[in-house]
Amino acid sequence: MVAGPFAGDKKKGTWVLAKAERRMVNWLVPRVPRGLETYHLTMLTIVWSIGIVIASFLARENIHWLWLVSTFIGLQYLSDALDGAVGRYRDTGLVKWGFYMDHFLDYLFLASIIVGYGLVMQDIPWYWFMSMLVLGGAFMTNMFLSFAATNEFQISALGIGPTEARLFFILVNAGIVLFGTAWVQISLPFMLAALTSVLVWLVFKTSKQLWRLDMEQKAARQDTVTGDHAGS
Repeated sequence: MVAGPFAGDKKKGTWVLAKAERRMVNWLVPRVPRGLETYHLTMLTIVWSIGIVIASFLARENIHWLWLVSTFIGLQYLSDALDGAVGRYRDTGLVKWGFYMDHFLDYLFLASIIVGYGLVMQDIPWYWFMSMLVLGGAFMTNMFLSFAATNEFQISALGIGPTEARLFFILVNAGIVLFGTAWVQISLPFMLAALTSVLVWLVFKTSKQLWRLDMEQKAARQDTVTGDHAGS
């Protein structure tokens, strides 16, 4: 049932690396320089995203530039993991602005990675990368629409969250540097099919949950009406 204050800063769900991430963030937060505020950390995603596109462009000539792309992905992970935590620790957070800007920039970050792959792997048709971007946007759309309807911000599925997604991209980059791009072209249709299957399952699960909530509220309204009529 949708009720209570805005809960966009309270992430729901479990993912494989959640406990290790929580310990790392708790250790790092008191050590973040005082001049680096929560909104600075949020906006750093713009810097990392631009860096990813530039490094990917350079990787067209020297594939080892992908190591720099992976570095930017890691830096974005750190700034993204710390921004809300620093705001809560210092009680300086901008909860609604942070929710909006953080997740808008998350999409920019995702787009920069996919654009980067398009720049690096010119032998793979562009529509595969467009499909990746559409699927990524669909996952985020499902997440935000579900939050709007339930006020519960679920950010993981099947034990996979944003941390594991970033690690996946870093591993893909390492695989490209070490083994070339041929394996990506072979495996990409299967990866997209798997992601599509997870998305369909997630939409079905979410719609089923919302249907149940609607029916419960409908039954509660009918009970109220029946009680009013009985008392009159």
